[in-house]
Amino acid sequence: MEPLLETRKSSHTVPLVVVTSTAVAVAGSFVFGISVGYSSPAQTGIMLDLGLSLAEYPLFGSILTIGAMLGAIVSGTITEKVGRRFAMSIADVFCIVGWLSIVFSKNYWYLDVGRFLVGCGIGLFSYMVPVYISEITPKDVRGSFATVNQLMICCGASLAYLLGTFLSWRALAILGVAPCLFQLLGLLFIPESPRWLSKLGRYQQFEVALQKLRGDAVDIFEEAEEIKEFTKNLVHQKEASLIDLFQKEYIHAVTVGVGLMVLQQFGGVNAICFYASEIFVSAGFSSGNSGMIAMVIVQVPMTALGVLLMEKAGRRPLLLVSAAGTCLGCFLVGLSFLSQDFQWAKDLNIILALAGILVYTGSFSLGMGGIPWVIMSEIFPINMKGSAGSLVTLVSWLGSWIVSYTFNFLMLWSSVGTFFLFASICGFTVLFVARLVPETKGRTLEEIQASMSSL
Repeated sequence: MEPLLETRKSSHTVPLVVVTSTAVAVAGSFVFGISVGYSSPAQTGIMLDLGLSLAEYPLFGSILTIGAMLGAIVSGTITEKVGRRFAMSIADVFCIVGWLSIVFSKNYWYLDVGRFLVGCGIGLFSYMVPVYISEITPKDVRGSFATVNQLMICCGASLAYLLGTFLSWRALAILGVAPCLFQLLGLLFIPESPRWLSKLGRYQQFEVALQKLRGDAVDIFEEAEEIKEFTKNLVHQKEASLIDLFQKEYIHAVTVGVGLMVLQQFGGVNAICFYASEIFVSAGFSSGNSGMIAMVIVQVPMTALGVLLMEKAGRRPLLLVSAAGTCLGCFLVGLSFLSQDFQWAKDLNIILALAGILVYTGSFSLGMGGIPWVIMSEIFPINMKGSAGSLVTLVSWLGSWIVSYTFNFLMLWSSVGTFFLFASICGFTVLFVARLVPETKGRTLEEIQASMSSL
């Protein structure tokens, strides 16, 4: 009989193969986190060793998101054409080549090409990982398992921040290769997504994969029939194109998916992730390292708390609390720069900056970091998953690039105005979630998708 792991979230049990498959998939999320966290601690070493100017380094930081946009554009198509497992292996190859180019770079061309290739890889991962996890897990634990994606992104970024305080930038780049090799090996042993197999009409392989994922002792007949019936109905419809996404039956799902990604990015997360050290120094810290370590201490436990609360509290309540917290965090950072402008007590700006960034980081990690990706993986039916998933992932990375590239210019314009602007966007996010985002806790993917298209 399949070994089973008890969960605290329900009376159901989760087969070890689901846990193992999720662990293999989120190795891609770990690479994602390392990539995002790499640029801040590596900045000084790269600029000194390769002679990059202060104007040239933001290109290195932001070219990751340009590559990720390219990866995002093709992510849905690749994933639907070749399957979830093979698509993840393609992403691994991009990341491995990219990281090795950074490790052995002698000038900024190799450095930027490597960073671009890593971006392509994580652009693919950002869509594939949550979709694969949502399609293999039972409905009662789907949210918690899908949120492990964000937990591993946080762990990867946190590890890059911590190790970057004492490792060279080349040694830190080698760290990015290891999880890719782990995933490439693990992909040989985990099952393909049953829903993708059902879409292709490979019903024997579909049933074998689903049985393996649910355990030998579990009767899968009812779930298998629901999935087959739903996918058969969708197969008769043509694959949704980008234009088709804006038809009445799809518009609610697209609005929710795209809207959450826009608000997630324009709330300022990548500005804080990429330039945390610089923000702390600007606010009056003698060094950014202590503030970055404090961020790590807050970030990982809060993300883990979000995983634990996902199936108890639900998606919407966590999103509302998270968005309100990010609004407060940006407001406090804005106040710290206002305090600096008016030459209030120096200790006050430092306290406000530290409190604001920690409140922002903790709140974002609780919900806004991972839940938009969970909801994206749940609301789109299989016939529109490729085009809609590519659109949503592209929007996310486009927003990331815009924010990360323009952040320094915004800070030159007005540091106070920059963070008050981010606070306003986070405040609007609360209204958006309350008005438009559905609760998907405890429902099958087929139930969620049917209800979204019927609105």
